[in-house]
Order: sequence, then structure tokens, then C-alpha cells
Amino acid sequence: MKVIASTLRKGNVVEKDGKLYVILFAENIHPGKGTPVTQLDMRRITDGVKVSERYRTTEQVERAFVEDREHTFLYQDGEGFHFMNPENYEQVAVPEDVIGDSAPYLQEGMAVMLSTHNSTPLTIELPQRVVLEVAETEPVLKGQTASSSYKPAVLSNGVRTTVPPHIAAGTRVVVMTADGSYVERAKD
Repeated sequence: MKVIASTLRKGNVVEKDGKLYVILFAENIHPGKGTPVTQLDMRRITDGVKVSERYRTTEQVERAFVEDREHTFLYQDGEGFHFMNPENYEQVAVPEDVIGDSAPYLQEGMAVMLSTHNSTPLTIELPQRVVLEVAETEPVLKGQTASSSYKPAVLSNGVRTTVPPHIAAGTRVVVMTADGSYVERAKD
């Protein structure tokens, strides 16, 4: 299916020269003078080679047919990350390079969107937010107000982030899976 290059987003799969590529980063660039272009950073699915391409925003690009289905994360072992389709209970092993930066946020029983092409796992989409516990941070200072100053913290999954001064170690917080940024204190 042909689509305009400017409509491509992270996670889309395109076909180029008979090979499939998953888009890692897509940016539309509009210079003051000249033609607007779409910059795509892609990973070839067969061997993991990263490629950077530039298309005119109106140029047609071949988008591959990809099946998106909800799966439940089960566990991780030497074969990779194991997911189960809740509809037919089929299990899929997804290699570590497909999971990428999302690995620390995966939790047992988490529902994720898994994209496959001819039953080959291509990309994974996590929920936007996840609840984690603050493993370590600086102690709470008495009289400190919730100002715009944040302090460094390490979450239970090992990811480093910044939290407001009133958050102590052991507090459950909501973070964005895209960049690990603090959203709010968990309401549980």
C-alpha cells in the first residue's frame, strides 16, 4: 500500500527494495527555503542494520501490511521475551532487539500491542504510562515545597528519572514509558 512519506510514524513498517524496515524515528523538516522533507531512521528487520533515509514529504513510500494484535507479556528467558495472544493462547518469543528500550518497562501480565508481518514480530507498543516504585532517592527535606526543582531517583526497574522533592523512596509513581519521565504519584 503506497502512502505519503510525511504520514509515516515511529513503529510503521515500510518496504524498500524488497526488504522490510521498521521506522525508529520520523521527522518532517520544513526548511525556510526549498522542499520540505521527511527524515526516517529505520532498522532492517532481517539483519537489524540501521539506515537513514530522506524523502520529499509528498513522495510515495510502500507501507507493508502489518497485523497489530494485543498480547500479554509472560516472561523473559534466553530465547527472548515471551508473549501470549489472549484470544487463542498462542505464545510468541520476541527477540531482544525488537523490544529495545522498552525492556525495563515490561511487567508480568502487561497488555501490549505486538505488530507482526507473516507471523514475524516487528515492533511492540507499550501502554503510555506504567506504575513503578522509587527504589532510591535523596531524603525528603522538611519544609520543602513542591517547587519546580526535581531530584534524581532510581526506579524499581533500574531506570533513572527525576521526581519532585516530596517523593520518598518506596513511593509508587506513574511514569511515561516513552522517556521514563515522572507524571504523578500513583493513586493506589
